[in-house]
Amino acid sequence: MWVWWFAAAVALIVVEVLSLDLVLVMFAGGAVAAGAAGGLGAGMWVQILVFALVSGALLLALRPWLLKHLRQRTTLVETNVDAHPGRSARTVTEVGPDGGRIKLMGEVWSARSSDATVFPVGETVTVIKIEGATAVVGAATEAATGTTPASPNS
Repeated sequence: MWVWWFAAAVALIVVEVLSLDLVLVMFAGGAVAAGAAGGLGAGMWVQILVFALVSGALLLALRPWLLKHLRQRTTLVETNVDAHPGRSARTVTEVGPDGGRIKLMGEVWSARSSDATVFPVGETVTVIKIEGATAVVGAATEAATGTTPASPNS
């Protein structure tokens, strides 16, 4: 039975290489430990318990440490909606607390103002945050993230 644990560990490592989440490799470690327990003659329930305990311990103890050190070594580049806060946009329709439309990075987004301010058509605004598919915007002088807003692609 221990051979299956090691085969599972190899399969989990291969899938981890594709996902890079540092989760499946922790399960692979649990599978290796369970395989070792099986190789030493432990019963199936003991092997499953070893798998669960070692996988859980690796997930709780080793993964956060690995992620912390990985992030220190590589620069985090914000992508997709995480990159939008701090960017400038231009209002396509009137934008107020109840909604409106903006043009952000060449795309039209639904938007709402962060307070009671109403922005007229053609006004430059700053994206404060993204909530679902809606950009929450403020006056162009607001610094949402401390970054300089990029020029709008209108």
